[in-house]
Amino acid sequence: MSSDKPEKEAKPKKGGGMMMKLVLGIALLGVGGGGVFGLMAAGVLGGGGHEEKEDNKPKLIKKGEVDPYAPKAEGEKEGEGGGAEVEGEGGSEYRTAYYSFTEEFTSNLRNSDSLVQVAVACSTRRDGRVLMWIKKHELAIRSSLLEVLADTPEEDVATIEGKDRLQKRMTAAINKVLTQTEGFGGVDAVYFKSFIIQ
Repeated sequence: MSSDKPEKEAKPKKGGGMMMKLVLGIALLGVGGGGVFGLMAAGVLGGGGHEEKEDNKPKLIKKGEVDPYAPKAEGEKEGEGGGAEVEGEGGSEYRTAYYSFTEEFTSNLRNSDSLVQVAVACSTRRDGRVLMWIKKHELAIRSSLLEVLADTPEEDVATIEGKDRLQKRMTAAINKVLTQTEGFGGVDAVYFKSFIIQ
């Protein structure tokens, strides 16, 4: 018996091709979204919102530039002063400002009966906010520096290399306090004004 209906042809399974298209579409969306997110994070897209945060941090001040946050010298009034500061032409392109701690630091040394007494100053090439923050948080900074001194072995204070390491540890300690309290360090170096071992 012959029939007018054609024989059943092998039909592809329904939904298999559709599922593949859907998965491929989702994958492409994910890759595209990741690319857009990466471009936004890099500041290429989105108006550079990331840059605004950095604008609030203390800036490096070039020699001859006006520091909008420069603290006034003690006792200085408007219109007074010894004239404009003169910068040298060589060396760093940035000016250096110093903060001198008013009191000396006295501490025992680690595993020793010896005492060390130091007068300390620090420097920054950033704007005056760093100096203001050091003064504002001097109590916390003093505490941290005393901890560093108490953790210093006697051998370190007897050599130039050991004193260099101590200066670096003290710089890191100041920056840690400033970062915890103000969100930014900015101290470049610590200097010893006097150094006595007893």
